[in-house]
Amino acid sequence: MHPPARDPAKEDTMAVIAMTREMATRGSEVAAGLANQLGLAIVHHEIVEHDIAERAGMPESEVHRFLEGETSLMERWTLDRKRMSRYTAQEILELAAKGNVLIRGWGATYLLKSVPHVICVRICAPMLFRERVLIERLGVGIATNARREIERSDAAHNGTMQRLFGIDWEDPSLYAIVLNSARVPVADCVEHIVRLAESSTFQESEQSRNVLLDQLILFRARAAMDRRFGPRSNQNCFDVHVLGGKILLTGATTDEQMIVDAVRLLQGVEGVTTVESKVAHVAFIPHGD
Repeated sequence: MHPPARDPAKEDTMAVIAMTREMATRGSEVAAGLANQLGLAIVHHEIVEHDIAERAGMPESEVHRFLEGETSLMERWTLDRKRMSRYTAQEILELAAKGNVLIRGWGATYLLKSVPHVICVRICAPMLFRERVLIERLGVGIATNARREIERSDAAHNGTMQRLFGIDWEDPSLYAIVLNSARVPVADCVEHIVRLAESSTFQESEQSRNVLLDQLILFRARAAMDRRFGPRSNQNCFDVHVLGGKILLTGATTDEQMIVDAVRLLQGVEGVTTVESKVAHVAFIPHGD
């Protein structure tokens, strides 16, 4: 995943773009144009799925089916959605923290919308336009077949975002800019987004960088707690808060040693500067006493 050569005139641009991935809206062409103009690496789904599978300790094929909305009802019942959500979020935040990247799909627009320098983009188009694009692209001769495939794809991806993050990807409040590619040509879509990337509003600052890093540290910490303690961290009502790289651990437990172990664990999480525990140690009271 190597970005194209950067234009020296744009060396001060450190863009991070999150984009929804809707079928047959020419979004892939917009992404390619942005990558070319801004020197961005486009994150392909194979890389994300592989890294999420490694982090979550799950088969890559299972991660793929879930993210693509292809899991069976039984798989959706048995899959640990909270773990999938956590590791998907961490992977997206890790990629965004590297900078000069365009991330399509996987809830990136939702996860990164609060980071001031990230541009969240939605490329949309009416169904008739999308049908024509798909027919041109795949040679699907009957429009009803094209519509069925588009509707299936939309429903699958929206369902995945609902299960992972509880969001509707059509919600315009998730985006900095929404472009209708049936009315705005690809080249103009690219130009509009490039202007945003080069504007003062979306330049990375120390403050915006810290917002991103705090989110990333939060998910790193939660993943570390999950790996170390598993369900016990939830059973003991542990929660992690991050501000400026500093972690505040809260909750309550009957296991005093677990508090010590959790603090030591979190002190070793990448990016953490200090850890403060306000976990309450409570005495165990047997039932009936």
